[in-house]
Amino acid sequence: MKLTTNITKKILGAVAATADEEIACGKCYEQVEKFVELKLSGKSPEEAMPLVEEHLQRCEECREEYEVLLNALQELE
Repeated sequence: MKLTTNITKKILGAVAATADEEIACGKCYEQVEKFVELKLSGKSPEEAMPLVEEHLQRCEECREEYEVLLNALQELE
């Protein structure tokens, strides 16, 4: 694979986006149901679970799972 300017920018962007404390996808997945419950109850999951919030902002795959669960539960209300 040739290291292009675009690839280099993506790598540097990913490095710059890292935080001192992060959680992996597995840990986020374990906590996303509670995050959604807080959101639906009108509470602030972003404040209660900041590591999950940060992960959801960075990880498209986990964010999609969160959005699907949130939308499904909103439809049931």
